[in-house]
This record gives sequence, C-alpha cells and structure tokens, in this order.
Amino acid sequence: MPASGTAKLAGTGGVSYPTGVDSLPSPNLSVTLVDDIGPETDWSGILQDVDAVVHLAARVHMIQELAPNLYTLYQQMNVDATRRLAEQSEAAGVHRFVFLSSIGVHGAINRGQPCSEKSHPAPYNHYTQSKWQAEQLLQQIATESAMQVTVLRPPLVYGPRVPANFLALMRLVDRGIPLPLGAVQNQRSLIYLGNLVSAIQHCLEHPDADGQTFVVSDGDDVSTPELIRRLARALGKPARLLPVSTCWLLAAARLTGKMATLERLTGSLLVDSRHIRQELSWQPPFTMDEGLVETARWFRLAQAKGAN
Repeated sequence: MPASGTAKLAGTGGVSYPTGVDSLPSPNLSVTLVDDIGPETDWSGILQDVDAVVHLAARVHMIQELAPNLYTLYQQMNVDATRRLAEQSEAAGVHRFVFLSSIGVHGAINRGQPCSEKSHPAPYNHYTQSKWQAEQLLQQIATESAMQVTVLRPPLVYGPRVPANFLALMRLVDRGIPLPLGAVQNQRSLIYLGNLVSAIQHCLEHPDADGQTFVVSDGDDVSTPELIRRLARALGKPARLLPVSTCWLLAAARLTGKMATLERLTGSLLVDSRHIRQELSWQPPFTMDEGLVETARWFRLAQAKGAN
C-alpha cells in the first residue's frame, strides 16, 4: 500500500475478492473483479484517476501441463494481456507501470557468476519466454509514450499462501519424511513476499526507478540442505536429510521422469541484486529466517483450517 492516498486491486475469481485474497490490509484499498484477464479485457473504468499500475497477474509454469495449445495460452495471458493493460494505462495517463517478470528470463540455473540485470537473457520455457517478450513490448511502449516502466525479476517467492513446489517441500519437512538431499552442494537465491512487496513499493515511489530493470532477492543465498534445515526450524521439526550422492539422484530422476524437479532442487540459481540496493537505496526489511517463520505460521493456520 502507498504511504498515502488510495489503491485499487483488480483480479479474477472469488465472490468479493480475487482468488487468493480473503481480506484487505487497508480501508483505502478498493476491489474490482473482472471476468477474465486477456487481450480483450477493458481496463478503462478501473484506470480512471490511477497514477501507477503494478501488473502481477500471469499464467505461471506448471509441471506436466498437457494443454495442446500451451504456447498460445501463455502468449494470450502474459504477452497480449500485458500489452492491453499497458496501452490502456498509457491512454488513461498512468505515470508509472511496474511489471513483475521472472528471474527465469536468465535461465533455469547458472553455473558461473550470479545473474544480474546485465546477464544475457536465456528464457527456457513458455512462461519465461512470454515474460521476456512482455518486458520487450513494455520497453517499446515506454519509448513511445510518457509512461514510465519499471521491471522486477524475482527468483522463487516464498511466504504466506506459497504455492506449488515450496509448499510441497514444507509438507514433506513437516511430516518428518527423510529427504535424500543432504549431499547437495548448490546455492540458490530466494525472496520473501514481504521483501518483494517492499521492492515494488520502492519501484513505485523512487524517481530513479524510471526505465529500470532490477533483479531482486533476499540477499541470503542458501543450499537446498540449508534451506530445509531453516524451514524445519521454523516449523519446529527436525531436519531429516540423507546424504545421497547426486549421481544416484540423477539416475532416479531419469527413471521417474523427474529431471526438471531434480534440477530445481540441486541446481544453483544466484541473483546479484546490488543494482536495486544502490540505485533505489533498497534493503530487504525481513531476513530469510523471519520470512520462513511467517511462512510456517501461515502453514500452521492453514492446517488448522483444513486448507493444507
């Protein structure tokens, strides 16, 4: 939320709030539900008197997607819908447009230097390709108009309502299931949701964010075994790690068709976020351990409600 003024939240699904939202953090936040987010969505009504737009909505990558027209689906949601929103934002006089992209535009893993804004783009699937294309079209719109565009590329985001793989890992740790990842020697950057929100706010408010692209992370890089230990501590559980050789893990992944999952668990993906720290004087307000504690607190509350 901005320090002053009002804000609008737009999204799909739900009855009163967009999917994934069950309450509002401020009485100054209003909600508008739309039937769909796509290349034909009419944003003109909600964009009246709006100074800045933060575009978070996207079709995200899901393991083993089977739809026959996946490329088209990603293009419609992540590229064409972004173009539609940006063009209508510019027409409505929006001053700044902040776009949440993905560190995946630099590739799934890095084996050398941490990736920064200067690293070569290497999108590797429909999702990251569509994010990269959306970045490029936004930069084109910015050069042809007065609307300022800022792009953020976060790594894996964790926090309350964490989805997919991170939630699955939490469940395994919470159940005390031994994980054969004790011998993994990798390094990964992550970002806590609260830190990402802080970075977005800096991009909205800082004059030097105009025209910039920032990679962003907690700045506390961890190996997969270390992440599991910290997560177990936050959950109040012992970390059960087995030191299985990565050669055996690789063989098992090939036999079971889980190579993509293994790469995420054993590969390195480091982020050098010095640029946003220096350019916008941004510092993450939460440590990784604080973020994991908050994530674990949400996990327990969701368990109590029968949601996990």
